[in-house]
Amino acid sequence: MLNAFARILLTSSAIAPVGLTYAWVAYMQDQVKPAIIILAVSFAAVAICLLLLGYARKNLEGSRFQAKEIEAADRENMGFLLLYLLPLFTSQFNTLNWQLWIPTLIIFAMITATGYNYHFNPLLGLLKWHFYKVQSNEGVTYVLITKKQLRTAANAVTVGQLTEYILIDLEDA
Repeated sequence: MLNAFARILLTSSAIAPVGLTYAWVAYMQDQVKPAIIILAVSFAAVAICLLLLGYARKNLEGSRFQAKEIEAADRENMGFLLLYLLPLFTSQFNTLNWQLWIPTLIIFAMITATGYNYHFNPLLGLLKWHFYKVQSNEGVTYVLITKKQLRTAANAVTVGQLTEYILIDLEDA
């Protein structure tokens, strides 16, 4: 189980498009160096997250999981889309209050790393990953990350436990 590290990587890759938008705003305002740095950090977050998912699928201990109920958890992406577009409404890149943004991002990462509120990642959705809320026969609800499209709870899947309440499908799609 990878716990907080996995949650931070999943969250950072989910908000990476915000960085891409800020990089675009910076570049358009002739702030090339910050644009390159932000772009590199955003791509690194996504790459590291994908490496984590690949590592987890190869190295986590597998167990059979039979879901009692399945619900898509990656439909709630309107908030993320608004978050992705928010930097476009910034008047000037160099007027951003970084003394406010950096602590806010750190607090957001800490809350995500220690909480159980992670449900989906729209960017990974573009890469054919799906997120489902699944309930075990014991009544515990997990988030299942898989490359499969699940339409029924009848079939058991082999999963690894990525965090306390996040499972990853270890089988190929």
